[in-house]
Amino acid sequence: MKIKFAVIGTSKITKMFLAAAKQDERFHLQAVYSRNMQTAQIFAKEHQADMFFDDLSDLANCLDIDAVYVASPNSYHAQQAIQMMEAGKHVLCEKPIAVNTTEFDKMIVTAKKNNVCLMEAMLSSFVPNFLVIKNSINKVGHLRKFIASFCQYSSRYPAYLKGEKPNTFNLAFANGSLVDIGIYPLYAAISLFGKPDKIQSQCTKLSSGVDGCGDVLLSYDQLSDKRLNNGKSSQLQAVISHSKVSSGENVGELQGELGRIVWQHSSEFNQVKLVMNSGEEQLLSTKQNNNKMVYECQHFLDLITDKCIESPVNTWQLSLYVLNVLEQVRNQQSIVYPNDNV
Repeated sequence: MKIKFAVIGTSKITKMFLAAAKQDERFHLQAVYSRNMQTAQIFAKEHQADMFFDDLSDLANCLDIDAVYVASPNSYHAQQAIQMMEAGKHVLCEKPIAVNTTEFDKMIVTAKKNNVCLMEAMLSSFVPNFLVIKNSINKVGHLRKFIASFCQYSSRYPAYLKGEKPNTFNLAFANGSLVDIGIYPLYAAISLFGKPDKIQSQCTKLSSGVDGCGDVLLSYDQLSDKRLNNGKSSQLQAVISHSKVSSGENVGELQGELGRIVWQHSSEFNQVKLVMNSGEEQLLSTKQNNNKMVYECQHFLDLITDKCIESPVNTWQLSLYVLNVLEQVRNQQSIVYPNDNV
């Protein structure tokens, strides 16, 4: 069965999505949407789409579309996803799936009402090496610390410094370092450990009002998941470091009393290694597709095929936990998006 997709957005991430999705024979690119008709037309031709739109209502009303990938600026995610779901279309929405929990609650209601699938496109949840980490947690003993960073100098930062207003540093589009790239290690931590008991943060705010870089500290007072610590409860701290105005090694590690699990890159998990206190080391990584979006695409197509409206991996509850942390951090740092006032 072919599942006919439309894409909202024509950026680099959309191109990566299409390259990944086309590796599954169930996927068919039916349509492209852009605010600019010429852009939509050119992108559609480049990627062999049958249709192109510059009007969201026309896209929503098109009966030849089963599902939509939303990769527009963050501030548009909720309203566009809701419009598509109201028209009976499944939605895979780029992270963050919404600007705040209020928006996302409305998205969940819409998905249920229209019996359509809604999932946040957080690719790291599905890459094989993240699953390796999940399945290896009990090897390091009593858990104590999770430390991960995603610091990558933005190619758009020089333009910002010259006085231009690139989307990635624009408050109106609900952007900034944490929601753009810090969300990857944050999502991983919350996926592993759940909702934190305490949240602390600091950041460097740019003159545009968004965060250029920062750190988030999640505290877990009674971590008691049976997968973790052999059923014992313990305290754990998760430290998330992020930046779009500087670059780093972007490594991470999960420390236990017997050893640690170390990985490269907190969105792709390119290499995973077990390092015991005894000095013994073991490479845990498995081979991964070069395009890490392949796995989330396959999962979303499975959900549609199986008539599921919610992912058992990127659950709505997980997305809500992440959004709640993002909101609390913004409150602490006095970062207010226009969507927060709606």
